Amino acid sequence: MRAAAAMLIVCFAVPAGAQDSTFTVKQMTPETALKAAQAALASCRKQGFQIAVAVTDRAGVAQVVLRDRFAGPHTVETAINKAWTAVSFRQDTLGFAASTADPRHAGVRSIPRVVAVGGGVPVEAAGSILGAIGVSGAPGGEADDACAKAGIEAIRDDISF
Repeated sequence: MRAAAAMLIVCFAVPAGAQDSTFTVKQMTPETALKAAQAALASCRKQGFQIAVAVTDRAGVAQVVLRDRFAGPHTVETAINKAWTAVSFRQDTLGFAASTADPRHAGVRSIPRVVAVGGGVPVEAAGSILGAIGVSGAPGGEADDACAKAGIEAIRDDISF
């Protein structure tokens, strides 16, 4: 009997360099998030609106939450969830509400924490989402949205890179 030729295959794993295994992200400082929240609150106050405002990081985790003295108790959670929705779906919640109004696309509205009402706006700089701001308590999503955008405008120079 002839001996069968044995074949040995050896594979070597080449470790990826650190640059291939990690990445760097930009995040807002708590001070920057607070500045945005305070500007949004001030914008709504000037119009006579009592609101809550939340600023989240890029993962949707709240960094800052402010609630005006007469804002309804529901506004805190709603503001946080508007910001979470904006960062999760990478669009403002006014646009999200419009794009999910059709029953064929409305299924995502049943996901916990999703709020399809204006007032959540991503905070972006140089093509990167840094987080989001959510406002709740003004009369209507358009008014919440305007106050959120005022908060972002207040930090625009701080986040430009």
